[in-house]
Amino acid sequence: MNPKTFRYSEADGVGTLTLDRPDRLNSLTFEIYRELAAFIPTLEERASTRVLMLTGEGKGFCSGGDVEDIIGRLFERDAAGLLEFTRVTGAVVRELRALRKPVIAAVNGTCCGAGALLAIASDLRLLSASAKVAFLFVKVGLSGADMGACQILPRIVGLGRASEILMRGEFLSSEECLRIGLANRVYPDAEFRARAAEYAYELACGPAFGLSMTKEMLEREYTMDTSTAVEAEAQAQAICMGHPDFREAYEAWKAKRPIRFQGAPGHFGVKRG
Repeated sequence: MNPKTFRYSEADGVGTLTLDRPDRLNSLTFEIYRELAAFIPTLEERASTRVLMLTGEGKGFCSGGDVEDIIGRLFERDAAGLLEFTRVTGAVVRELRALRKPVIAAVNGTCCGAGALLAIASDLRLLSASAKVAFLFVKVGLSGADMGACQILPRIVGLGRASEILMRGEFLSSEECLRIGLANRVYPDAEFRARAAEYAYELACGPAFGLSMTKEMLEREYTMDTSTAVEAEAQAQAICMGHPDFREAYEAWKAKRPIRFQGAPGHFGVKRG
């Protein structure tokens, strides 16, 4: 599948999906939502993509749904049409969570509305120093419950903070995002692209099978009791112990050499250059 509404490229195990409407702060349209939901699952069996990184062209990551192309047109829809739209937007989040590969949101600027949902649906969030994040839905008279926000955000920042963020709809600075755990890393603007690419590359050099299992168990165990979770992890870890990557790590340790996991673009824990 060749996307028409965004750019996609691959290098060193990292697939980079770039929203490419910089003049509109990479706002989303009906077509972009549909294409994202269709494209993301195709990466599941794509061996050359070990990590997916989402980012935006220009000064913004994503400013949410386009005011002209989406918001204005929603008033033309009846109840069934509105529900059809909200299900399409939610499908993007569902596919990002279902993808059994690490997903990184490289938030390079303004990130709000549905853009903020793309960020929290990702497994990891890297922010530029000038980035700002907001869940603006209540500011336009809607519920803060959109595209899974009320299920995902409390898992990242806790219920109290999630309640405030979703009920007030205010922008959070990159520093605040880092303080509350919404951001994993914050990098200076001038270094952001290079640092985010290096972070993604280092993850791509990791054990793809083990990382896939980690993401799956993080998702599945959310609704488990402790006993069920411990048993599920016993089974998951036993499966990983039978994978060649476990043997490779052991042999590398014995030989005192860097680890080269199956299909990885480089040695785990060894920076490029």
